[in-house]
Amino acid sequence: MDVQPIAELRAVTKRYGLVTAARGLNLTIRQGEFLSFLGPSGCGKTTALRMLAGFEQATEGEVLIDGRVVNGVPPHLRPVNMVFQQYALFPHMNVARNVGYGLDQRRPRPPAAEIAQEVGRALQMVRLAGFGDRRIWEMSGGQQQRVALARAIVNRPKILLLDEPMAALDKKLRHDMQIELKSLQRELGITFVLVTHDQEEALSMSDRVCIMNQGQIAQIGTPEDLYDRPQSRYVADFVGRSNFIPSRVVGMAGDRVRARGPQGLAFTARTPGPLAAGTEIVLSLRPEDVRIAPLGAPDGHPMRITHRIFLGEHTEYHLSSVAIGHLVAVVPRGADAAAHDLEVGAEVAALWRDGGPLALTKD
Repeated sequence: MDVQPIAELRAVTKRYGLVTAARGLNLTIRQGEFLSFLGPSGCGKTTALRMLAGFEQATEGEVLIDGRVVNGVPPHLRPVNMVFQQYALFPHMNVARNVGYGLDQRRPRPPAAEIAQEVGRALQMVRLAGFGDRRIWEMSGGQQQRVALARAIVNRPKILLLDEPMAALDKKLRHDMQIELKSLQRELGITFVLVTHDQEEALSMSDRVCIMNQGQIAQIGTPEDLYDRPQSRYVADFVGRSNFIPSRVVGMAGDRVRARGPQGLAFTARTPGPLAAGTEIVLSLRPEDVRIAPLGAPDGHPMRITHRIFLGEHTEYHLSSVAIGHLVAVVPRGADAAAHDLEVGAEVAALWRDGGPLALTKD
C-alpha cells in the first residue's frame, strides 16, 4: 500500500527581487518518513524548509500540508513545528516553561495540570525527565538541543522541521544525537524534515535525501541510491567521494558501456541508461573500489603513491600516473599491508573490477 503524502511542493519557485533562491521544486514528502535536504550553502535547501514552515511564501507554485494548500497561511496556523539552528530557547525561563510555551499560548489555554502532564511526557521522550526546574544556562549543548526538541514535539505537529540543529555540537556529541534523533522519530511516528550541509548526518538518519543544487532538486533517493547510483557528476561528487576519469563512449556491451579514457585506456562501466558511441562522459570510481596491488599485477594500471594519510580505521592513498591522472584509494587498516610496500614514492598497480566505475554524462 502506498504511503500517503503529508506535504507537497508543486512547481514551487521563490524569488527575492532578481535572485531566484528556489526554482520549480516538485517534491512529495511521505507520512512518517525522515527526509533531509542536503546541499552546500546557497543551494536553496533552507528556503524550501522555510516555505514549508510558512516563514517564506512561494512566489509561484503551491505548498500543500496534509492535503491542504497553505500558501499565505502563517506559521502558527500550520500543523508544523521547527527546531532552529541556535535552538531559540528563552533564557529567562526554566526548562519546563520553555517546553510548555506553545501550549501556554493556545486559546483557550489548557488547564495548568494538563500542560504540566504534556511537558513531563515530552521531557521523558527526550530523556530529560526531572530537568524541568533547570535553567537554560545550566544545560549542556546537547541538553539544550533536547529541550528545543521537546518544545517542538509537545504540540504534536504533523511535521517537525529541523534547520541544522546539530551544527553547534562537537563531532562525538553530534554522532550520539543523530542516533537519538532517529530513534525519537521512529518512536513518535512524526514526519521529520531536516536541512543540513553535512552529508554524513543526512545519510545516517534519512529514509530519503533530496540533493539541492543552485535552487533546484538534483536528485531524490535513499542514501544507498544516491551513493551507488548517482545520476550526475554533481551528486557523485557531493555524496561521498569519487574519482573522476574523463572518457568517451566506444559502444555498449549489454547493460555496460565500453569507454576509452586518457592514453587510450579501456574501461567497462555501469551506466544509468544507454549511451551513444562518441558521447563524452566521466567515469565515477569510489575510493573504496580502488585496490592497490604490487606493480605488474594482471589488469593493473601502473601508478605512483604520492601521499599516504593514516586515518585510524583506514588509510588513504593518493596515486598518480600520466595515463590516468590522480586517484584516491582507501584501504582498510591491515588489508594487504604485508603483501607489498605502500610507502610514498612506491610504484604500485591500481585495480578495479569491470563495471566498477559508473559512466555519467558531463555536466
